[in-house]
Amino acid sequence: MKVERSYAQELDQQDPLRHMRQEFYVSDDQIYFDGNSLGLLSKRAELAVQDMLDAWKQYAIDGWSEGEHPWFYVSERLGDMSASLIGAKSGEVIVTGSTTTNLHQLLATFFKPEGKKTKVLADELNFPSDIYALKSQLQLRGLDRDEHLVRVKSKDGNNLDTEDIIKAMTDDIALIVLPGVLYRSGQVLDMETLTKAAHDRDILIGFDLCHSIGSIPHELSAWGVDFAFWCTYKHLNGGPGSVGGLYVNEKHFGKEPGLAGWFSSSKEKQFDMEHTLTPAPDVGAYQIGSPHILSAAPLLGSLQIFAEIGMTKIREKSLRLTQYLMELIDAELKDFGFHIANPRNDDERGGHIFLEHPEAARICKALKAEGVVPDFRNPNGIRLAPVALYNTFEEVWRMVQILKTVMDQKHYEKYENKRSVIA
Repeated sequence: MKVERSYAQELDQQDPLRHMRQEFYVSDDQIYFDGNSLGLLSKRAELAVQDMLDAWKQYAIDGWSEGEHPWFYVSERLGDMSASLIGAKSGEVIVTGSTTTNLHQLLATFFKPEGKKTKVLADELNFPSDIYALKSQLQLRGLDRDEHLVRVKSKDGNNLDTEDIIKAMTDDIALIVLPGVLYRSGQVLDMETLTKAAHDRDILIGFDLCHSIGSIPHELSAWGVDFAFWCTYKHLNGGPGSVGGLYVNEKHFGKEPGLAGWFSSSKEKQFDMEHTLTPAPDVGAYQIGSPHILSAAPLLGSLQIFAEIGMTKIREKSLRLTQYLMELIDAELKDFGFHIANPRNDDERGGHIFLEHPEAARICKALKAEGVVPDFRNPNGIRLAPVALYNTFEEVWRMVQILKTVMDQKHYEKYENKRSVIA
């Protein structure tokens, strides 16, 4: 029976990725289901950081041009290593900056309000940082933020309807920014359909891939997506504050960066020290400052794992894990008032499950006290992310049994139903 521990153990025995768990620092005293906020440290990432420190120690300033990973080219190298994760071509991806910095760069480059087209389309469920950046860019152009930022509404407060988004692509929209996967509910948007609809209406479109890169496959170049941006510390396991990434479709190469800096330069011209920028001929033009070498270093190790395994196998296991988790919740927790608010369809479900409960904050605290690390989202959401590379089916089973005990014995009542400073 699926509710028996032996069934979970059988699934683990059949799992072709079970050997990957030993690549990560996993605590035997903890069930870590928060990899969609911060992925675990891998041994390869740790080694890559040590190698970079050794290069600094050995080469000093010559580390920019010497050693296994010359610093001058690290952003481009990591971009090439990331390209297959999003279905991009060589030269279309660069690892640089942070999520919001890269969004500002892309907005400064591609948002050109003129004539009737002066508005940006987003959605009301987007991560706040993206909305802050959009409002800032509108304000910098002297445009009213409330009038020129259009946000697609959600019918249920958790998910978006593709047709609703397309209907909002009116004649006054110049640019669209949407998440690939919604950060709360884990809904996967139909990026291919939305991109085609946008282009049919002469609108540029880009996606925030923070919760999709490393979790689901993409085909950005084939779909014709104009641009994308993401962080690398969630499913890519790059570490806290690791360097972000951005993608620009090759059809836009040659477009001058809206926010130019020294590293926007063509590599061959950069040290000519001219005051007239010669932008890089590819996505490198959308860098701004020097690469953050020590914050990028873990990715040299962690991205090797993705190259070896491939997104197809990762996605297959991720779907099995989340499907199994939902089945156990349905079977074991049906009497405790939980609502599964993420899509159940495989094509629409990302890498985590989203539970709603009125006592969500205190339930998360009780789970953590019992050795389970979930993620609380205000006001009543619990995100649970069993990650394909290091979580097991038995951990899914154990987590549900712990949650059942927490609810049955009302352990959560010991805690205040409000978030901590960091939720």
